[in-house]
Amino acid sequence: MNPIGLCLIVVACLVPLIWLPGIGQGRDFIALFSQYLGMVALIAMSFAQLIATRWPGVESVFGAMDRSYRIHKWLGISAMLAILLHDTIDADMEGIGAETLLGEVAETAGEISLYGLLILVVITVATFIPYHLWKWTHRLIGIFFVMATFHYLFILKPFSNGDPLGIYLMLLCAIGIVAFIYTSAPRNMRPSYPYRINSLDREGQVLSATLIADGRPLRHRAGQFGFFAFSGAGLDEPHPFTISSAPLEDASLRVTIAPLGDLTSRIIDALGENQTVRVEGPHGRFGQNIEGPQIWIAAGVGVTPFLALTEALPEESQQITMIYAVRSANEAVHLEQLNALADKRTDFNLVVWPSQQKGRLSPDDVAEIAGETLAQSHILFCGPAEMRKSFADDFRKIGVAPKRFHYEEFEIRSGIGLRRLGRILWARAVRQI
Repeated sequence: MNPIGLCLIVVACLVPLIWLPGIGQGRDFIALFSQYLGMVALIAMSFAQLIATRWPGVESVFGAMDRSYRIHKWLGISAMLAILLHDTIDADMEGIGAETLLGEVAETAGEISLYGLLILVVITVATFIPYHLWKWTHRLIGIFFVMATFHYLFILKPFSNGDPLGIYLMLLCAIGIVAFIYTSAPRNMRPSYPYRINSLDREGQVLSATLIADGRPLRHRAGQFGFFAFSGAGLDEPHPFTISSAPLEDASLRVTIAPLGDLTSRIIDALGENQTVRVEGPHGRFGQNIEGPQIWIAAGVGVTPFLALTEALPEESQQITMIYAVRSANEAVHLEQLNALADKRTDFNLVVWPSQQKGRLSPDDVAEIAGETLAQSHILFCGPAEMRKSFADDFRKIGVAPKRFHYEEFEIRSGIGLRRLGRILWARAVRQI
């Protein structure tokens, strides 16, 4: 996560404290604190809406897109907690005017927003709820944010909307509402790049599609990903895929897709030559600005960003050891390309690790392959989330600093670690018995 973005959010939440001490003179401190919690919730939701746009510059401020989405998630959870406290702690103040019909409507809007957001946040963190249901309901969060803004504007409060504090909050809410309108607009109204499928290549169950631009091409860097919307078969909803080729002179792109779920299986079955594709992006910073020797760990289709990085290698580079973990050697896609590079360059070492013959790849295996270079190397990982989490823990135990373990998460939706917490508590309980 980029500390600049985190600092910006914290400062934005603290800014109301510039005016609140003066506003609160002679008033109920508890009620004023409750109103401040409501302001914090609005500010957090505004930033969450902003990050969801994926506008250019979001990654520069808040970090690579996978990290930005984690901030987005925790902003939503934090906003929900602030709203619950705001609703629990009485925010009514005496001597600030008589209730009006518009104020009563605003109070009702606030209650609807509270319960609506609570339900949607629960759906978001309860990852066992199907993705398509979450995706549909998640769009409603913006509507409840608008209702919360209406609630703030027209309830009784110890300052007016025209005061500096009122103007500050209205500006932030306006940014959030504009962001919500943008994300709710039809996809064809958003900036994107038109492509069509030039060729398809199958290796086992994995499909590689080469796309050529039908207009202004996407400008990307090796290791980045985009959101691809393939026409036909109801596949207009963009889905993130790593671009498995480096930037080329003809501006073509390659995406390599494995059938990891219902959606990717449908995409593979539906694709055909000359099919149109809409691409949004690029996003991500995987493999960028890293100096010194590197160890690349690719698990299965996690090879895709490394394919692009190999194509973009300068003539001279630091030593790179790539470990390609697959179930069996015949499942290693694009292996010919990688072998050709390994034969050509002395600074690129390729190790294919078939788990059916050698067992599951472990950090100790990586350490044995890397030898003395492990301590000085940056480790780049792309593969299943559970494998990545296990590696992160085990590498830390053998002395690899967390800042040297690099990865990107394609989990646009993720939980808050309740299952892991439950396992830890259960294990401790069993030990006590």
